[in-house]
Amino acid sequence: MPVMSAMDDRLGLVIKRAEQALIARKTAVLREFGLTVPQYAALLLLSANDGMSAAQLARESLVTPQTMATVLTNLEAKGLIARDPSPLHQKVVVNRVTPAGAALLEKADAAALRVERSLAAAYTGTEREQLAALLERAITTLQS
Repeated sequence: MPVMSAMDDRLGLVIKRAEQALIARKTAVLREFGLTVPQYAALLLLSANDGMSAAQLARESLVTPQTMATVLTNLEAKGLIARDPSPLHQKVVVNRVTPAGAALLEKADAAALRVERSLAAAYTGTEREQLAALLERAITTLQS
């Protein structure tokens, strides 16, 4: 009978290791496009929801407002996004993807999708459904 390690019941550690492995792989493929994972995430969100504020982007990307401010500054400096005053509120700046940002995102997203498809291919369809359901249950449990 195998000896149980003190780390064997640390499910959070396994989840964190899986997340880090995924982020590391995406970081590697996105480097070719001069993007970080947070920059890619912001571009992806903006491509679907043009005109989001930095605060909205931070919430959706699960990063701090300070981190998102840096991400947006860097994206703007590269000409990948434009930032304009909101037509609804003078103190809010809205962000949109530029044509150059959309073109780069199309290529970067294809590379990021290859990473996710490679991960998905390691499981059968039933296993993917089970894994997703188990992770959703973990999220629900931890948020209650």
